[in-house]
Amino acid sequence: MFLSGKPISVDGIEIPSNNPVFLALIGIHVLAAMVCVVSGVVAMLSKKLPGYHPKSGNIYFWCLLVVFVTVVIISVLRWDEDRHLLLLGSLSFGAAFFGRSAERIRWHGWVIYHIICMGSSYILLITAFYVDNGKFLPVWKNYSPVLYWTLPAAIGIPIILYTLFNHPLAKTKW
Repeated sequence: MFLSGKPISVDGIEIPSNNPVFLALIGIHVLAAMVCVVSGVVAMLSKKLPGYHPKSGNIYFWCLLVVFVTVVIISVLRWDEDRHLLLLGSLSFGAAFFGRSAERIRWHGWVIYHIICMGSSYILLITAFYVDNGKFLPVWKNYSPVLYWTLPAAIGIPIILYTLFNHPLAKTKW
């Protein structure tokens, strides 16, 4: 079984098994998630024109698919400990899929759907990180786990609302 073996600690974060296959799975998951974080920020901050925004968005989407597939496997292997991560991962990827589809198909009001869904996907990705790792992080470990669940949304939702009311393409759809 993947979880046979001793738990190990990497920079203070406990990994439940030293099994090489499990470690490779975790490594792929973490690397893809890190790429999501960076490409998501680049997509959010870049001009919404051909170039950085769609390229970064595509990188975000495909790496998020990798994160989702790996979290499915991890959650099945560690159901009692990680089932909440499967929920967050499913919601994050589902939102990204819906937001990407809105842009590609160009539904009526697609810009609004795209902004809300992609922003929500990113919030859920960050939430999953803090929920899973907050208790190990130097500053975060001193805070209540409620903060891990709520702070990303408390920061992200106002940004989504600001974007909806101020982005030229979104303003024309209200």
